[in-house]
Amino acid sequence: MTAILGISAFYHDSAAALVVDGTIVAAAQEERFTRRKHDPDFPTNAVDYCLREAGIEPGQIDYVGFYDKPVLKFGRLLETYLSYAPAGFSSFLKAIPQWLRQKLHLPREMNRGLRGAYKKRYVFTEHHESHAASAFFPSPFEEAAILTVDGVGEWATASFGTGRGNRIQLTHELRFPHSLGMLYSAFTYYCGFKVNSGEYKLMGLAPYGEPKYADLILQRVIDLKEDGSFRMDMSCFNYCQGLTMTSARFHQLFGGPPRKPESPLTQREMDIAASIQAVTEEIMLRMARHVHRQTGMSKLCLAGGVALNCVANGRILREGPFEDLWIQPAAGDAGGALGVALFIWHQLLEKPRTVSPRDSQRGSLLGPRFSDAEIRTFLDAQGAKYRCFDTDEELCACVADLMASEKVIGWLQGRMEFGPRALGSRSILGDARSRQMQSVMNLKIKFRESFRPFAPSVLEDRVDEFFETRPREQSPYMLLVAPVREEKRTNGDAAMAGLQGLDKLKVIRSDVPAITHVDYSARVQTVDADRHGRYHLLLQKFAERTGSPVIINTSFNVRGEPIVCTPEHAYRCFMATNMDVLVLERCVLLKEEQPQRVDHPIDEYLAQFQLD
Repeated sequence: MTAILGISAFYHDSAAALVVDGTIVAAAQEERFTRRKHDPDFPTNAVDYCLREAGIEPGQIDYVGFYDKPVLKFGRLLETYLSYAPAGFSSFLKAIPQWLRQKLHLPREMNRGLRGAYKKRYVFTEHHESHAASAFFPSPFEEAAILTVDGVGEWATASFGTGRGNRIQLTHELRFPHSLGMLYSAFTYYCGFKVNSGEYKLMGLAPYGEPKYADLILQRVIDLKEDGSFRMDMSCFNYCQGLTMTSARFHQLFGGPPRKPESPLTQREMDIAASIQAVTEEIMLRMARHVHRQTGMSKLCLAGGVALNCVANGRILREGPFEDLWIQPAAGDAGGALGVALFIWHQLLEKPRTVSPRDSQRGSLLGPRFSDAEIRTFLDAQGAKYRCFDTDEELCACVADLMASEKVIGWLQGRMEFGPRALGSRSILGDARSRQMQSVMNLKIKFRESFRPFAPSVLEDRVDEFFETRPREQSPYMLLVAPVREEKRTNGDAAMAGLQGLDKLKVIRSDVPAITHVDYSARVQTVDADRHGRYHLLLQKFAERTGSPVIINTSFNVRGEPIVCTPEHAYRCFMATNMDVLVLERCVLLKEEQPQRVDHPIDEYLAQFQLD
């Protein structure tokens, strides 16, 4: 047996992944255990979980890999600071002590994290190498082009190459400071959202605006080439030398200072969001076309934080030159932990790779699970009132009926998802046909901005009934946006004529209004029996009950909180919100039957988390 532990840590969203004899056994982000969103510290809890899942001790690990090369990254930081000196002195003073204290001493830090039990050598791969490995090795392709795009690794901000069999090769890269991830994050910051976590809010805001500033971005902010490479006018940005993302020149170009966080959104922010989203999609499409020309491959694998831009991904699949596309579900830094482990097994140890027709990511359901006995013990200790069902059929029929009566369901089943999306294991569910459900879930359950769209889960064999996809087109990881089919739309265009901004939310746009965004798009998750088991049965029962194979699936958390991991996390969230029903494996709790005293009121509950 060969056990390989991959680690990402000390920058953003630390994680651990364990590969045993080439099989992905476990993977999880540290934030799920510590309840600290995007926890960057050494993933002690995630490591412990992975080893526990495999039934091994730290001393039995054969290889430990780290997802980038800190010495190269430190060299880039020093060179950047020297280039901008003395302008970056305050940023330098803030960053360097942590490097000298921790990040330049990773073997020591990892020894400490593994409690001194691991005595062998550490393997360091380059950042984009880890991304590329995470994209190709679990994919369902024997050979494919690989494209990785993010903020920055050591020096690379994007790279491409090929994967064949058990090897990857990256041949080209775009280098810092010119970065699509940094560009998008700068606009995220300018629109008042938090960098490294608010980018998906900017993507969700974009359909409320018009891309009025797209030409300005292309003419004054970046110089975009036909191959998707570009150079940024760095006088518009401050991230190389300062503690903010944008400069006074940027603010002058776009009509004023950045929006203050939590202040009202205006049409300007909506139009800016639409503009940078349009530019991002154009860049990604040009990159994809260039990669296709250079590699001659018919399949494409994507990873890196920008690969979480599911609108751009959908356009690459529909409009790009590739026949098929596979995106790493944990496309950001967390996925680097899995990438380095797989890189060691296939590339360094030269072990063969067996391609799975669906992929070898196992539905990305790689986290902890809890037995019915553990759940009952916990619920009894809380004095909770619940009912447990003997069969999945009875359970799913009951929950489908509750959903059809517009109840909001907290759903914890099986192994927790690895990556930022809830995929039917740690989800909040609702009836997509409801006209009120989007606002109810946003404001009373999730406690987040009203403009945020919800994603649909749909039975894979009926996906093309509701969305403009190929028949049975797979999108199990919720990383592709597709339009709602014309025949499922209502006369929304006429009703929205003359409306601006958030007023568009009032218009019913389709037969499944709760998951139809204002531009008639939806971030689709397809559900199949092989990957999703009980969740697939729930959708089948709902379809039998209502005729609709589509439900709302959003992550089981509130704003500022990581997705829940344990039954305790789920119960606390359930009791602190206006959720109607909690389903923990086969145990069902109705809010109306619970003790009247709420142990965890929402303001106290939210105070635990870093709101963004």
